[in-house]
Amino acid sequence: MKIIKFILALLFGLMFINAGLNKFFNYMPMEKPTPEEMKLFAAFGEIHWLMPLVGLVEVIGGLLFIFPKTRALGAIVILPVMVGIVVHVFTMDKSPMGMSIAGVLFLINLWMIIDNKEKYKALVS
Repeated sequence: MKIIKFILALLFGLMFINAGLNKFFNYMPMEKPTPEEMKLFAAFGEIHWLMPLVGLVEVIGGLLFIFPKTRALGAIVILPVMVGIVVHVFTMDKSPMGMSIAGVLFLINLWMIIDNKEKYKALVS
């Protein structure tokens, strides 16, 4: 189980590092957005600091998520971004591939949070 957890955490972390770096270097091609998505991306473009901030959070959270000692912190750091991804995919994108990938990543994130719940007790007591 420890090996499976490490492999999933490594892949999860690398996916977020890749997505975060793409926000800075734009090296991955993007599908043609729908008119609704164009409005959303235009609004995000108006807030110049938003995408660099999300990219930085993705890179830092992905790095923290990979290492067992910092995985609990990484899972919490990535959670708001993950919720945004899930909400976007399930409300605007609605592609079956996107929904399945976002769902699996969200479940992995929740698993790591639940697995590290003892480390969070000091935050809520």
